[in-house]
Amino acid sequence: MTLMAAGAGGADLSIFTAVYVVGFIAAVAIGSIAWYNSKRPPGWEDKERPKVVPKIDTEENS
Repeated sequence: MTLMAAGAGGADLSIFTAVYVVGFIAAVAIGSIAWYNSKRPPGWEDKERPKVVPKIDTEENS
């Protein structure tokens, strides 16, 4: 009986870990897109935007 309980607890932990990892990857991806769409730091104004980053229209860009 204790082996089944330990196995079920491991499944819950792996699901939690998977959700945590997917959330972290999503946060990094969204943060990267936001950073690329923000104003460039000094010295980066003339750099081109990577092709994989979508262009977001703002009032400033219109």
